[in-house]
Amino acid sequence: NQVLEMFDHAYSNYMEHAYPADELMPLTCRGRVRGQEPSRGDVDDALGKLVYTGTEHLLTVVFQVLNKTKEFEEAVKKVIKDVNLDNDIVVSVFETNIRVLGGLLGGHSVAIMLKEKGEYMQWYNGELLHMAKELGYKLLPAFNTTSGLPYPRVNLKFGVRHPEARTGTETDTCTACAGTLILEFAALSRFTGTSIFEEYARKALDFIWEKRQRSSNLVGVTINIHTGDWVRKDSGVGAGIDSYYEYLLKAYVLLGDDSFLERFNTHYDAIMRYISQPPLLLDVHIHKPMLNARTWMDSLLAFFPGLQVLKGDIRPAIETHEMLYQVIKKHNFLPEAFTTDFRVHWAQHPLRPEFAESTYFLYKATGDPYYLEVGKTLIENLNKYARVPCGFAAMKDVRTGRHPLFLHRMDSFFLAEMFKYLYLLFADKEDMIFDIEDYIFTTEAHLLPLWLSTTNQTISKKNTSTEYTELDDSNFDWTCPNTQILFPNDPMFAQSIREPLKNVVDKSCPRGISRA
Repeated sequence: NQVLEMFDHAYSNYMEHAYPADELMPLTCRGRVRGQEPSRGDVDDALGKLVYTGTEHLLTVVFQVLNKTKEFEEAVKKVIKDVNLDNDIVVSVFETNIRVLGGLLGGHSVAIMLKEKGEYMQWYNGELLHMAKELGYKLLPAFNTTSGLPYPRVNLKFGVRHPEARTGTETDTCTACAGTLILEFAALSRFTGTSIFEEYARKALDFIWEKRQRSSNLVGVTINIHTGDWVRKDSGVGAGIDSYYEYLLKAYVLLGDDSFLERFNTHYDAIMRYISQPPLLLDVHIHKPMLNARTWMDSLLAFFPGLQVLKGDIRPAIETHEMLYQVIKKHNFLPEAFTTDFRVHWAQHPLRPEFAESTYFLYKATGDPYYLEVGKTLIENLNKYARVPCGFAAMKDVRTGRHPLFLHRMDSFFLAEMFKYLYLLFADKEDMIFDIEDYIFTTEAHLLPLWLSTTNQTISKKNTSTEYTELDDSNFDWTCPNTQILFPNDPMFAQSIREPLKNVVDKSCPRGISRA
């Protein structure tokens, strides 16, 4: 009930004060429209005058607010009426894919499910899917490179390298930017029968795989989209790489193609060999993987325990999650980056949902009520320190948390992901109007149905087994692990893993923040 109330508070304020702007500025109760506010540099590439927040809320409304399915119906109608995909504006290919294309496809998935049930959405005729296809075609010019890796930005009206496009001169992109397309692009191909989207996303993944460092099986953070040379040669599981690994495993789950699982397992073996230093996950150099590349971790790696749950590797997931929770108990939120001795490196906190995501998956895997208490802590901290009259505001410094120091933003991922995972953490099966196990989450927590794996399979699967001879994968089972076998049905098991980590964060450092 608390989560539902918090979602209502954030969503209703966005609709009242900001819609159809991309974001709500929660301190002044106004919408952020790109070009009308001072530029924030690359951050604004996530804004496309596309009603990002409204599009991202589609799925959130339908099962967050279970008794308000009519609101979902109204949200769909608003997006169909108000979202303009033909703007002369330069946007991030990555952000537009995961937020807007993913939101449209997730909304379509839920719309057709509700229509099939016979009570709601009877008027729906695939309008969101038509919009998704239009957007997909607008993203395709970004892939006009010899490597198949997309340019990081595209003009929605003029594409790339057009005289009026104002983009197309970039040479580098991040690994996650190029490697986090396959779920949305493949779903678009499977829904529509148009294979080109899945083909382009697969080609980008194939190129990254070919360019991995062969001796370590690691990938760098940024890559030259024309030559394939690694520009930044550090490697970790956080910012710049994170969702590349996530999408390899989830592409296997959604599409059933063994090559994705083989690639993931090859990378995962390297991650656990070099990057994992329990309970830490530290970046290393791809050519010298025994050498740490830095002495701090970024908060985006908080997704990784959840991915380890999906992989079936529960013990290290519990360890890393517990370490992160100890940092949260010290600072009330995860700072954007913190050192190996758990001191703040970058102090801001933009309401990221990755830790809540991993908490949900660990609870699903273990059934340990400890993770419900973790979720309760997250809710209490959000309400106590981030809540403002017009929503929730990102924090500039977790060490102070004073109201004047809040960042002026409430990103769409906060509503699309944070409340969804917190709601699902506490929801019983009977609270759901559909079976969540029939869907897979995208990196932005949009839902894609698993039945897509057998629909419109137009992509030929080449035999790539010879690529994997360098890895002894005898310890990998090619089926999704059964957590009941991996994880003893004993609540003390998880506690025994967590216990040694309870003092891992220096308790003497000051904690607790005050409101101005």
